[in-house]
Amino acid sequence: MGSFHAFAATSASVIPLLQQIQDKYGYLSETNLRNVSEYTHTPLSAIYGVATFYSQFRLTHPGKHLVRVCQGTACHVLGAVEIMERFKEQLGIDEDGTTADGLFTLESVRCLGCCSLAPAVMIDDETYGRLTRDKVDDILASYRREEAK
Repeated sequence: MGSFHAFAATSASVIPLLQQIQDKYGYLSETNLRNVSEYTHTPLSAIYGVATFYSQFRLTHPGKHLVRVCQGTACHVLGAVEIMERFKEQLGIDEDGTTADGLFTLESVRCLGCCSLAPAVMIDDETYGRLTRDKVDDILASYRREEAK
């Protein structure tokens, strides 16, 4: 638990500790949650409660590329549901799922803050806007081509 030393060993440190762990590993493993519980003297059930309450935390290993489909008002009105469905079809997974090859994780988010580009998606740090079903196919094909290199 060496990286925990910067945090007080109290329940007030739970969220920053979980954030630090997720930043490092991409998700929160059961071992990580137990370590936070022991370090902060907080019941494991409370740690799980925090980790499952906040959407920023993941309990499963994410794919190499995180696909976040905006569900904000502008995106919703302009076709976010259809865009999400197309990603599900093309990736063969449900929302919050990860492809079998570990390449993509698909998530829904409340708002990406780029309403003028609706409907919009972020893949990792790249924003794609004014999406259509065909654009979804093209975007995924470009990521798959990159991976094949």
